[in-house]
Amino acid sequence: MESAPRADLSDYLAAERTLLAWVRTGLALMGFGFVVARFGLFLQEFRAVEHSAVKQQPGLSLWFGTALIFAGVLVNVLAGWHYTRLIRGLDRGERFHSRSAMHAVAIALFLALVGLAMAIYLISVRGPAQSNSRQSEETFMASTTDNGIISRPSNHSVDQTVEKLKSILQAKSVMLFALVDHSGEAEKVGMKMRPTKLLIFGSPKAGTPLMLAAPSIAIDLPLKILVWEDGRGKVWVSYNSPAYLQQRHGLPQDLLQNIAVVEMLASKAGE
Repeated sequence: MESAPRADLSDYLAAERTLLAWVRTGLALMGFGFVVARFGLFLQEFRAVEHSAVKQQPGLSLWFGTALIFAGVLVNVLAGWHYTRLIRGLDRGERFHSRSAMHAVAIALFLALVGLAMAIYLISVRGPAQSNSRQSEETFMASTTDNGIISRPSNHSVDQTVEKLKSILQAKSVMLFALVDHSGEAEKVGMKMRPTKLLIFGSPKAGTPLMLAAPSIAIDLPLKILVWEDGRGKVWVSYNSPAYLQQRHGLPQDLLQNIAVVEMLASKAGE
């Protein structure tokens, strides 16, 4: 009895290329699944750096990632099984007709659904994150105002903010009595401190009427602006609230403008 003719070498090579293509697909799914599963942990670390009070559980990203990893394993198992079956058939000289692309279509639909679900998840995470960030900044501003200190964010580094403030003072003919580099002094004694600099400035023409009306305000004069960097690398410009100083020392309302200039200086320095 005549044996069935073996398949051509090109058929074997085509089967091997198909196997390798599916293996690459499976590995890609598993790798991407690992990244997605770790995404929740990344969010937790990011929120820790941002000092967010809200804990983000990695539940959804963990399930998405696990599903992708299992899908990758399944693809590789099915690819190996199909390749083995195909090679045995080719060895026996069997003829194979074109197969349905249902497997590829199913994987494409699965990835599309996972991608859509992840997009919705990211949008839902981004909203609360922005809200919490704004709320945290507003809470910080409010808490500092309660103790008589107002802190405004700066768009520049500490050194850049200080230089800008010095230029503004010079342009307005306001005397800079001292620049205290707290972080620089800390470094001299072998201690680490985030950039922190204090500017002490004023004008006898504006300050003398204040001290004549309320001698105790001399303890808070000359005016001061603190430029400092927090733990997140954000730069702030802090100063004593004019309203707080007025209430603390009982300043007349008509002299409030003599110290209200500090607000304008701090605002312009941070722009």
